[in-house]
Formats: sequence, structure tokens, C-alpha cells
Amino acid sequence: MKNQLLRLQVATLGVCVALCAASVKTDYRHSVNFAQYRTYSWLKVDAGNPLWTDRITRDVDAQLTAKGWMKVPSGGDAAISAFGSTHNQQTLQTFYSGMGGGWFWGGLNDEATTTVENTPVGTLMVDIFDGKSKKLIWRGTASNALSDNSEKNEKELEKTVKDLFKHFPPPPPKG
Repeated sequence: MKNQLLRLQVATLGVCVALCAASVKTDYRHSVNFAQYRTYSWLKVDAGNPLWTDRITRDVDAQLTAKGWMKVPSGGDAAISAFGSTHNQQTLQTFYSGMGGGWFWGGLNDEATTTVENTPVGTLMVDIFDGKSKKLIWRGTASNALSDNSEKNEKELEKTVKDLFKHFPPPPPKG
């Protein structure tokens, strides 16, 4: 019976780890040659929390600098905007008092206890606009589960922003 409970806990942990991995998506204007952009300026960073605003700015700056872009106070070739938000996602956890019963988790005399757990889920969206035309040329979006550990969240943000810019800048247009 203890082995069945252990297997259930390991399976539940595996599902949680899979759900907590960052989901990163990017899209861009395929007609734009990103080689023409060398400088950027920030338009706005809104994360609802000044600490997160600073962290997002720092991590995006680090990635763009690593790609050879230079930050300027205003009038850059590109303009950057970032929006971060979190909300609680509820998950149900059910535990049974016994683990027997063939096709069923428990027999008729077993009791189930279900609890609701709130998991903070964060989303980050980074937009890059052409500095002259003001048209959106690139968007990166990342969604991932956050923990209650702020230090872990900070490291996760850094990794997520790195993943967002993994294939940046996009290849030049064909033709």
C-alpha cells in the first residue's frame, strides 16, 4: 500500500514539474531585416511590482546586449515594451485513505480528501517596435508557474528571458 502511495506521489510530482516548465513563444514580422537595428530604448515596463519591473528590465537588457544591441535613453532604432502579470491558478489535490480496490483508487469504505491549492502563474510579454514606424516587429511571450520562493522566481525569470531571446534576432528575410 505504501508503494502505491509513493508511486502516486511521484506521478503527481512529475505532472507538476511538467506544468511548471516555461512555455515560450515568439513571433516576428518576416519582412523585417533585424540587422538594421543596433540600438534600443525602453518605452515601458509594467509588472505591477517595482522589483519585478527592475528584474525584467535587467534580464532583457542583458539578452539584447549579448546580441550586440546597445541601450540608449531615447530614440533607439527599436523600442521595447514589456508587460508581466501573475494570477493564481487553482489545482485540486485528492488523497485517499486507502489505496486498495482494483480498478478504483479506494474501496467503498475509503475516504477521499480534496484540497484546493493556489499556484501563482506568471506571464511575461516583450514587444519590440520599429523606432521610426512604431510598428510591432517582434513579440515574445512566456508563461510559467511560479513558486512562493522569490529567489527561485528571480532565477526562473532570468532563464525564461534567456529562452525568449534564444533565436533572436530572427534570420534576414528571404529574397
